[in-house]
This record gives sequence, structure tokens and C-alpha cells, in this order.
Amino acid sequence: MVPSEKKLIDINHIVQIKAGSRAKYVPQFLINMLRNLVHEDEVNAFMAETEGVEDVAWLKRCVEFLKMDVKIVGLENLPENDGRKYTIVSNHPLGGADGVILGSIIGEHFNGNIRYLLNDLLTNLPPLKTLGIPINKTGAQSRNLPQMVDAGFRSDYQLMLFPAGLCSRKRKGVIEDLPWKKTFISKSVETKRDIVPIHFSGRNSNRFYRIANICAALHSKFNFAMLFLVDEMFRNRGKTVEVRIGRPIPWQSFDKSRSANDWAQYVRDIVYKL
Repeated sequence: MVPSEKKLIDINHIVQIKAGSRAKYVPQFLINMLRNLVHEDEVNAFMAETEGVEDVAWLKRCVEFLKMDVKIVGLENLPENDGRKYTIVSNHPLGGADGVILGSIIGEHFNGNIRYLLNDLLTNLPPLKTLGIPINKTGAQSRNLPQMVDAGFRSDYQLMLFPAGLCSRKRKGVIEDLPWKKTFISKSVETKRDIVPIHFSGRNSNRFYRIANICAALHSKFNFAMLFLVDEMFRNRGKTVEVRIGRPIPWQSFDKSRSANDWAQYVRDIVYKL
């Protein structure tokens, strides 16, 4: 087991901070359940093993750890690394492994010159600090969100993002992303970035989709399903996934004939037809 001072994830410590003096009333079985759910020991062991490894090199180590058979179709459609800037968009079926695998593919192709638009919690992982532009729509950071996103699109990095924001949900028996948000369209046009569409195969467990749908039905402000994403990643270890890369779509295509929101769904449809 990883020594306490080396732990990246420490459920006991988190409970003590969040619950304060009431932490002593939290049942040990609940703490143990949470530790198992987030695979505390395995994640900490991996982080200790890869200490000092960062950026795309760390993403590649993650792919090795996941032991997933990745089949890439359309690699020739990735643009040349010639200095032009692109927005790379994908569906988000897994909520973890897909981001790691795509980052390793795109990062290797563009010699590490990539940035993610990421949930701010993920940018707290030391190896991802330099790869992520943290996105948090609540709290103090939310005031700077538009400026941070704008700076990301105006940067010299290739930008990777999942326009749905959340990983895919199961609705009426179909597993798909929620409607895509329009920001990637408006900002790509504004900064003259062609858009590269990518489709990632795979799915999470029925348990995950049930929890996500219950949260949606209850209009829960907290995304409880997110707590299960690490466990879903471990459940997907060793599985086969397919990454299909489409041809870049020129930014000039997104004219005034449709709204930015309609163009976003248009690109989403292209991704699901790959």
C-alpha cells in the first residue's frame, strides 16, 4: 500500500476535511465502500509508479495500464503537423479511458502540442496540470471561464474537447452523448480552426446508466454518477475499442445558414456516422 504521505487519493482524509467534527459519525463500512469504488490503493500505486512522468508520456503509460486493445481507423485523416491549429472533438462514451486514449493518439501525432478542456478536478492530477485548461462552471473560477476558454482557442495548441460536457447516457435503450454545446463551433470559427471529428466506441455498465438517469430524474445538482467513473474505467480494462477519425471540416463551413447550436448537432451527427 502507498504510504499516507504519498497518497493522491485518501478517502479518510477527504471525509475528515469535508465532515469536520462529524467525521467520527461516518460509518467505516461507508468509507471502505468509497475506497473500493475509487480503487484508492490501485490508483495510488499507479501514481507512485509513474511519479515524475508527465504530459503525453503519462497518457501513454495510462493506456498501457488499461491494457485495452485500441483499433484506429482513419489515422491518415489527422492533419499534418504543419503549424495550423485544429479543434479535435469526440463523443464521450466512457468518461475516462476515452480521454486518456485520445490524448495519447493526438498528443503523439502533434508532438505533445495539445491541450484539453477538462473538468477542473482532473487538472488536480499532477501529470495533467500542464495539459488541461480547467473548466468549472461554479465557484470563483467560473468568473474567469469565458476568458480561459477564449485564451485556449487563441493559443498555439491543438485543442481537444468533448462537447457534450458529460459522458454518454442511455436513453430509451440508446447510448449516446447528450446534445453538444455550441462553444466549439463559435470559437473555432472566431479563431479559424478547422474541426477534426472523432468517434470512440465503447460503453459503461448498466449500473452507471441507471444512476445517471436517476440523478437526472431527481434534478440532482451533484453528479453522483461521476463517483463511479473510476470503477467504470477498471471494468473496461482489457476491452477492445475502436477510434474512427474523420476528415477535418473547414471552419468556413459553419456559416450563417444555421445557428452555432445547429452546427454543433450537425458535427455530432457526423461523428456518429463515422
